[in-house]
Amino acid sequence: MRGWHCCPHILAAACPARAQLPAACAQPDPRTSGGMPTCVLGGDQPACNKLYPQPSCDSEAGKDALDSSVSSVTREGDSQPGSMPRASPLPRPPWGRPGVKAVVTAGVFVTTLWNLRCFLNPSEVSGEAPKHTEPLVVLVWDWPSKQVPNVSGDICHELYGITGCWLTTERQLLDQADVVVFPHTRLQPGRNRLPKERPPGQNWVWVSLESPSNTKALAGWNQTFNWVMTYRRDSDIFIPYGKLVPNRSATVNIPTKTNLVSWVISNYHRTQKRAEVYRNLSRYLHVNIYGKANKKPLCKDCLLPTTSKSKFYLAFENSIHQDYITEKLWRNSLMASTVPVVLGPPRANYEQFIPADSFIHVDDFGSLAELATFLKTMNSSRYRQFFAWQKRYSVKLYTDWRERICTICTAYPSLPRGHVYPDLESWFNT
Repeated sequence: MRGWHCCPHILAAACPARAQLPAACAQPDPRTSGGMPTCVLGGDQPACNKLYPQPSCDSEAGKDALDSSVSSVTREGDSQPGSMPRASPLPRPPWGRPGVKAVVTAGVFVTTLWNLRCFLNPSEVSGEAPKHTEPLVVLVWDWPSKQVPNVSGDICHELYGITGCWLTTERQLLDQADVVVFPHTRLQPGRNRLPKERPPGQNWVWVSLESPSNTKALAGWNQTFNWVMTYRRDSDIFIPYGKLVPNRSATVNIPTKTNLVSWVISNYHRTQKRAEVYRNLSRYLHVNIYGKANKKPLCKDCLLPTTSKSKFYLAFENSIHQDYITEKLWRNSLMASTVPVVLGPPRANYEQFIPADSFIHVDDFGSLAELATFLKTMNSSRYRQFFAWQKRYSVKLYTDWRERICTICTAYPSLPRGHVYPDLESWFNT
């Protein structure tokens, strides 16, 4: 915690007299707190107190309320008509009964010590991961997509069951943010649009789902980011395009097939490896092509019904890099219940994501002619074997940036502290 007061209920535990304070002190009136709303994140949740620090009850108004509450506590022992006789009081010390001001002073002293405990964080000194008791505040400096979704409230918990994680796009909360997220696609050349200063203990995250071949201008971001968040498994925060999740109730579902091979392609460049493979493969079999590149775009709800009619789908990546396995495999092929023919990283890399018998790799064959023959002559029994994974798993597709960013909070306790990437370009291109 950096520079905000502890929550009122915690302070009450440290100083019992605080529990008697009126609501006006425990929950400050916006009219007396510089116009700052008492709670913008819902109710009296800790994240509200963190983002919008509550005025200290050690103010003059707070002390007056404390005087009053102490007096009321003192009067509780006075006899009332018809009440039980009270026990004889203990002998008073020779110096007499302590005054209200002394009690106030003691209460203020205890509260000050407790607040100092909030400010000090020994784990940062030792380099260990801090035990975060308050919700993490994750500021997204620029949203990764053009359309910014609603991130108000406890969105990570409501949508994804991730607790203690608050997302915001409000840059004025920079000083209160634990983590600041910077998507590479939104970074402008140079540092003009980045924060001028970084609060102590705050960590910056570089985010990218593109491959190194399609990621430019990395050299200018050396010594800037603490953590990286990419599709690579060795990232600090791993965000794959998809994954297989265990599903005991899963059943094999193979839709009716009406053609052999299909491919959806939007950006076709003749110099790409996938374009070369397609041209040579199409000499031996017919490929049904959809997408902008062939002037046959598919609507969002049309894609899966279209590709599911093919026995095989060309899940060809636009560039070949470690772990770069995109929605071409997860959505266009596996979710459509068609067998993926993949072009990308080596087979061994794919097998770290999906079962070995669930796909066909271009490199499995000595030539594209052999691959074409294998696809055209496959019998139904052999074909069904490619769907054995459906008995144990279902496809989990990641499409919502809110879910990806919420995973920062899940990874936070195990992330390294005090680390900065000295050469981001070198790491990403390795």
